[in-house]
Amino acid sequence: MPTSKSETTTVVHESFIDENGIPQQRNGSGPVVDLEVLPLWQAYKGNPQDDQLRNQLLENYLPVVKIHAERLWHRLPDGVELDDLFSAGCFGMLNAISSFDLSRGIKFEAYCVTRVRGSMLDELRHMDWVPRMVRTQATKLYNATNELEAKLGRHPTEEELAEHMNLPMPELEKIIANSSSINLISLDKKKWQNSEGNKSMSEMDIVADKRFASPNTRMCKNDLVRLVTKGLSRAERLIMILYYFEEMTMKEIGATLDLSESRVSQIHSTIVHRLRSQLDTRKGEFKL
Repeated sequence: MPTSKSETTTVVHESFIDENGIPQQRNGSGPVVDLEVLPLWQAYKGNPQDDQLRNQLLENYLPVVKIHAERLWHRLPDGVELDDLFSAGCFGMLNAISSFDLSRGIKFEAYCVTRVRGSMLDELRHMDWVPRMVRTQATKLYNATNELEAKLGRHPTEEELAEHMNLPMPELEKIIANSSSINLISLDKKKWQNSEGNKSMSEMDIVADKRFASPNTRMCKNDLVRLVTKGLSRAERLIMILYYFEEMTMKEIGATLDLSESRVSQIHSTIVHRLRSQLDTRKGEFKL
């Protein structure tokens, strides 16, 4: 019987190197790399293990990485650092330099863009703690909500959203719960950048401190104290301040002023009755 031998087929790519040894683009628009760096390319491709030659090529194409990093960075939220995108793009550029073939007739600047941007996008996905599926579902929910708001003229109910998105209520409720996590922000995210001295302010720097009253609240409280205690004697003023602003009991106030609890209660009732008569004509000033 005749024996069959497996034959291996080798794919030979068309070479676009001219008679002068210069690799040309397949569309005939010029060399695939600048002639100034062509000797460096040829030296590196002759010795791909030489990291020094590879780093020299990387330094030559750093402006390309910077341009694409800035373009992508301007479309991203404030929490993303430009340096992180630039570093990721450098790794993509190194990968492009290592795998680039001078004889294929493709301009290097066009070839490296995909790998540089791909490395930046991979870094963004790595930095994002929200799964891509959750973001996709949140986007669909956001678009459906906007469509119903434009159609109904009001915010839609969950039942209307479920009907519009053809989803059962339990699944819609799950999507809403998962989408709420996207609204969380990092307190380390930069809020403002000051060009003078390169000082930046993060979200943490502007979070309200509930332990201390704001200047506006403190000023309103002082005005209210002056209004309430106007025209009162020293003992009456102390009773109102200690009871309403220091939140002391009648018994504690009596011990402080050396009065009985019943006497403090009597004075308090008299003051309240007098204040009601005085402020009756100014009720409109206290309405929110």
